[in-house]
Amino acid sequence: MENVTFQNPDMAWHIAADIHLPPEFDATKQYPTIVSIHPFGSCKERASGNVYGKALATQGYVVIAFDASYQGASGGSPRWIESPSQRVEDVSHVIDYAVTLPYVDADRIGVIGVCGGGGYALSAALTEKRIKAVVGITPVNLGRLFREGFSGFDPVGTLTAMAAQRTAEARGQEVQVNELLPASPDVARENGLTERDVFEATDYYKTPRGQQPGGATRMVFSHAQKTLSWDAFAFAETFMTQPMMVVIGQKVGAFGAYRDGMEIYGRAMASKDRQLVELSDWSHYDIYDRDEPVGLALEKMIPFLQRHLGDEGVASAEAA
Repeated sequence: MENVTFQNPDMAWHIAADIHLPPEFDATKQYPTIVSIHPFGSCKERASGNVYGKALATQGYVVIAFDASYQGASGGSPRWIESPSQRVEDVSHVIDYAVTLPYVDADRIGVIGVCGGGGYALSAALTEKRIKAVVGITPVNLGRLFREGFSGFDPVGTLTAMAAQRTAEARGQEVQVNELLPASPDVARENGLTERDVFEATDYYKTPRGQQPGGATRMVFSHAQKTLSWDAFAFAETFMTQPMMVVIGQKVGAFGAYRDGMEIYGRAMASKDRQLVELSDWSHYDIYDRDEPVGLALEKMIPFLQRHLGDEGVASAEAA
């Protein structure tokens, strides 16, 4: 694995990424390449890189797992902004970087994403046609989630509160950073926060299972206004033309990945190859890192990606 940082001319900050390379990597060859997008409130060292990125690299892919702008080891200030439009734009910036690497086959680039990253992967594919195949792994449409559960089903009231807080911060008040989860599974139980997704998110992010120095389950409240009007699947009926796979668990939770996965699958009628994978005995957070559901997901993903991207380095650098 290689750790890299890079900057695009239209950005004021850098993006940090881990590049997972295939076994017996040969820099004189060109490889199919996958951009891997981490969940909301996460980082590249978790499911997007250290689970799915590593696994796909062993299958012959170059995998670029990156930290979103404002998060992890990437730049951007203030920290912990969750900006859907920037998150989608980050994908194009990573592809801009990837196509400068001599061992990346620019005609064989795919994108995968986990949770909110799955929603961003699907959204990016709508307009970024350098993406030749896309996989949403338990994908969440973050705009829908913010309009509903994350705003207490009061999106206009939430926007009003965000507006007041942003004005206060512009006048010198401290930036409000919201912690998104209980401090531990025990704290979640003590406060009755045992709904499946909330509790399992806590068990993942607030224990050694998923904790990473670069990850933070925090969000700047005042800068999240535009998230509430964003839709990961806008115009999917027209623009989702690439091969697309959605992997979802049938153990449903409040964050809505099952619902969102079914929605994009139903709407993506223009996709050249539309695949829906339902894992009957598994939940949203199981699919992040549990061996059995991850293995089941990869059993479907790998043939799909091989069909549309190929599975090994081909063509010498001289012939490319």
